[in-house]
Amino acid sequence: MKNKDLFSLISLAANKNQKAQTQLINLFWVDVFSFVMKKVQDEHVADEITVSVFSKVLSKLDLYDPNFQFKTWILTIAQNTIIDYWRKKSRENEDSTDNFEGFKNQLALSPEELLISEEDQKQILASIQSLDANYQDIIQLRFFEEKSIKEISEELNITVANTKIRIMRAKKLLAALLKNNSFEE
Repeated sequence: MKNKDLFSLISLAANKNQKAQTQLINLFWVDVFSFVMKKVQDEHVADEITVSVFSKVLSKLDLYDPNFQFKTWILTIAQNTIIDYWRKKSRENEDSTDNFEGFKNQLALSPEELLISEEDQKQILASIQSLDANYQDIIQLRFFEEKSIKEISEELNITVANTKIRIMRAKKLLAALLKNNSFEE
């Protein structure tokens, strides 16, 4: 793709044109996924990180400097996302005994605390039900039935790229709903 065409596509995507965003993701998906896969060596994790990378890319397109290669900019975001992933993973390993304490304490929750967590769960489910049916299906298949992106794309008869985009959008919408409903403290 010529630079002029790419800049035009980036401009459309930055203005929230969904077709342009999809085309941009399709154009660079393999490069980013391959880059991430080399670093994490786990297809599921690489897939999740790649979705996260494109979520960041689409939300920060206005920050892209055309004096630099777009692919380099995206791969820099990917590299930083991978670093964040490894830091989080490292912290999880360091905090493993702390997590055990939290788990042990969770077993001794009072009825009031159990009720609160049930209310949280109801709020999450209500928020999911308020989403468009397509997003409800995606969330159900991906997070409740824990199906792979390929399985979801086959079940819904849509492309893998479209499946990834729907997952990313569903997660963003759900997060916004939960935040607007004061779920996050």
